[in-house]
Amino acid sequence: MFFYIAKVLWFLLQPSTLIALLIGYGSILIWTGWARWGRRFVTIGAILLLVAGLSPLGNVLILPLEDRFTRADLDKPPAPAGFIVLGGAEDRLVGTARNAPALNESAERLVEAAMLANRFPKAKIAFSGGDAGILYESDSEAKGAAALLTELGVSRDRLILESAARDTYENAVLLKKELEAKGELGAGSRWLLITSAYHMPRSIGAFRQAGFNVEPWPVDYRTRGPADLTRPFDKVSEGLRRVDVAAREWAGLFAYWLTGRTDALFPAPAKRNVGCDLARPNDAPDGCRPN
Repeated sequence: MFFYIAKVLWFLLQPSTLIALLIGYGSILIWTGWARWGRRFVTIGAILLLVAGLSPLGNVLILPLEDRFTRADLDKPPAPAGFIVLGGAEDRLVGTARNAPALNESAERLVEAAMLANRFPKAKIAFSGGDAGILYESDSEAKGAAALLTELGVSRDRLILESAARDTYENAVLLKKELEAKGELGAGSRWLLITSAYHMPRSIGAFRQAGFNVEPWPVDYRTRGPADLTRPFDKVSEGLRRVDVAAREWAGLFAYWLTGRTDALFPAPAKRNVGCDLARPNDAPDGCRPN
């Protein structure tokens, strides 16, 4: 139920939809006895459209999310037991219809997984992603990811696929269950999470809430860093999309916190305690095992 409510509410409340509704409703009122209010709605909508579409607002909103977690140190022992890849990088409707890979702007999730698989040939690649569509059904993202990763050189026996999850919390819960069933979560096993940098805080929070400690490996950065806080957009559509993406993530963090799907409102990197044995980083909730 949470999945469907979240989908419908976000469609209605996302900034681009609200701006469109303001302008559309105002345009209708202009031709009625409420013309003054109609002009006000249209004016407000037009101003918001320009601010969201051309100003650096989208970068201001997304940068704190992207900078929240840095990449884990892969040179630190032990070697990773595996890498977790979250769905969201494919358009399965198009891919299925065209019988060809159909990747979106989050494609780095899969590309980075293939690169890390080559770097760590003994590590497993666990992918979680089902069919998150409502109006149009398609097959699972896991099916498309498996086909692409094998074509990129990852052997099929290294893949662990979870094909039922529709959102981030389900990713965490269902994938943990899948890995436990396969005996892949032994003591000291080290798993890294690959997802978009702006999505990492909510993902880490959901995995922690599910009792699955993972280390971050953010990809798909949308900004260069603080330098983009003053960089305007040259296309209204791009700026507006950036605002939508960032606002959705902030709203998701708040909704997950309200419903107990994350361990914190704005999850932060685990603190390392002085005097810890870092040889087995996942044995304790704070990220290290005391001496």
